[in-house]
Amino acid sequence: MNANHAARQFTELFRDVYRRFHRRVRHTDYQLSGESLAILQHLADAGPLTVTEAARHMDRSQAAMSELIARLVERQVLARMQDRRDRRRTLIWLTAHGRTVLQRATSVLSDARLEQALAKMSRDERTALIESIQRLLATPHAKGDAYDE
Repeated sequence: MNANHAARQFTELFRDVYRRFHRRVRHTDYQLSGESLAILQHLADAGPLTVTEAARHMDRSQAAMSELIARLVERQVLARMQDRRDRRRTLIWLTAHGRTVLQRATSVLSDARLEQALAKMSRDERTALIESIQRLLATPHAKGDAYDE
């Protein structure tokens, strides 16, 4: 099979996999605004930040960011902690509960549906599937960015 045909076939299969295993959950199911979810995601990507740093990144006033973070701390998805390098600074960071909420709110596929389907495959088939996807993702892009088209 040539690469062009394989690419078209993969696109069709990917669409079918998405439809079959898609998790129909919205971030609002976790009572998170889009902005709250964006803050959690940024913290997960960037690491602990001060309220000022978070406000600057989100292009919000420090007062508005402080209020939003206070609500997220109250809901126990964020926690305040002292900066080890500078005890005068207070950082915000995801709690274990916050990491779980973020993972569930942003998960695209249903782990349960995938597990049921993968359980019907042999161990070797599951291993080959995962290794093939890993190799596909490790292949350098033909263009500079994954979102070029």
